[in-house]
Amino acid sequence: MNNLIKIATHWLSQDPDQETRQELQSLIDTDNTEELNKRFSGRLQFGTAGLRGPLQSGPMGMNRVLVAQTALGLAKYLLENRTNHKIVIGYDGRKNSYIFAKDTAEIMQAAGIEALIMPDLRPTPVLAFALRQLNAGAGVMVTASHNPPQDNGYKVYLGDEDNGSQIVPPIDKKIADNIAWVAQNIKVNDIPREENYTQIDESIIDDFIKKTAHLYTAPKYNTKFVYTAMHGIGKETLLSTLKQAGLNAPILVEEQCEPDGSFPTVAFPNPEEPGALDLAIAKAKKSQAEFILANDPDADRLAVALPDEKGIWSSLHGNTVGLYLAWHIAQQAQKKGQTGTLACSLVSSPLLQDIAHKYNLDYQETLTGFKWISRVPHLLFGYEEALGYLVDPEKVRDKDGISAALCFLDLINQLKSTGKTFTQYRQEFMQNFGAFASDQLSLRVQDLKRIERVLTCIRQNPFTNIAGIAVTKYIDHLHTDKQENILVFHLQEGQRVIFRPSGTEPKLKIYIDTKGTSLDMAKLNAEKIKTALSTHIANIK
Repeated sequence: MNNLIKIATHWLSQDPDQETRQELQSLIDTDNTEELNKRFSGRLQFGTAGLRGPLQSGPMGMNRVLVAQTALGLAKYLLENRTNHKIVIGYDGRKNSYIFAKDTAEIMQAAGIEALIMPDLRPTPVLAFALRQLNAGAGVMVTASHNPPQDNGYKVYLGDEDNGSQIVPPIDKKIADNIAWVAQNIKVNDIPREENYTQIDESIIDDFIKKTAHLYTAPKYNTKFVYTAMHGIGKETLLSTLKQAGLNAPILVEEQCEPDGSFPTVAFPNPEEPGALDLAIAKAKKSQAEFILANDPDADRLAVALPDEKGIWSSLHGNTVGLYLAWHIAQQAQKKGQTGTLACSLVSSPLLQDIAHKYNLDYQETLTGFKWISRVPHLLFGYEEALGYLVDPEKVRDKDGISAALCFLDLINQLKSTGKTFTQYRQEFMQNFGAFASDQLSLRVQDLKRIERVLTCIRQNPFTNIAGIAVTKYIDHLHTDKQENILVFHLQEGQRVIFRPSGTEPKLKIYIDTKGTSLDMAKLNAEKIKTALSTHIANIK
């Protein structure tokens, strides 16, 4: 027996799942060395986004063996490093999410960590809320968010001094070390389990709904809008929240509003992806709706789409929604005499700083990810261009697509109460802060080394101009205090291009932020830059 088969056979002997057992046994029986190498060439890395990967056997995939090792490794970290030994656990509608959550609860309970599990499928922000509401020391959400259907994931939060935020370095490394120790020293079959964990009371969900409903302060109108849950778990919580706030229910995209981990109507269950909102747009046109609201599958993100003056429907960029919500919240804060901080990640629009200054609020730019945004002191509002918005930091320390939906409805109906349209709001924003556009170029790869080749090439020959627009400043964050693999090019007239590998998908993301004397000019600049960069990258082998 060669060493690879021996390693695979050892893994097989621990696997309690019939499907992955059969899958792995077939690879062993057929001596499929190529596929076994892929499954056992390393280990799905536990990082600051927890775990995320394809559902498959072996340590490079999400499966019950890997989850059991992770659960015990996390329990070991909590017992050795934290005094609060209570954990809350949630799960989405993806394949095996409940099984992974149940495995985690049983292992935590037996290890001496009081485990409380959600009573049903609920959005990620509800889990993040439950952690704070129940004064838990940690939380786990089993979700792969907007990843492809074949993926699942494992997101970890910490309570107490971490205030319910996602984990950050060096905690992720410490947890990973404990997981590695478990994998090397304990067979999954030998990990103790107890089934006497607790189910979280429905009152926690009710509290989330009530607190979220209170975000709505505008007069009530019979606003006609379409909603899609993108085959995820947002519908029930959103509808209950709208009812609690006294607002009318949306027109539902029935084909996408019930949980379905196969995501049958979309290529990628991500409202940012082309085509993902096609059914919603068709429904909006047919019903003559004013706009569309869409959650991603675990409902921690919010997308907005509406028609332009010519009746052509399109999605608003995440920066656009983020800046418009920020302006709305900043104006409300000024009326109430509130102070605080507006925060966004460094890949989000720099215009947030202009809003903060206009309303005498503080501003902070963070590394990418809500694990950083949520930790900003005195946070009033935080956002990230990838459709993530934190509009109620007192309730949840993570992006929250349910609360953001209520906040957007509050904005829309506040405008109606003053006789203004959303188009007028957009024009007023440009009058105050200038015309801007945001775009993104994504390079999805099979070989992750391609991303490094592109970044290495750019580092060796940094741009002096992009699409004929001169570079005024170049920053390589590998060599700043951020210590991140991010390249930033500031261009003339306040325009900017950022290169960054995705933390959750095999993508190189290029963020483009432009300005212009008009919205059309800003969009034209973005398109010119995008075309030039596409050509440049295509020539890098």
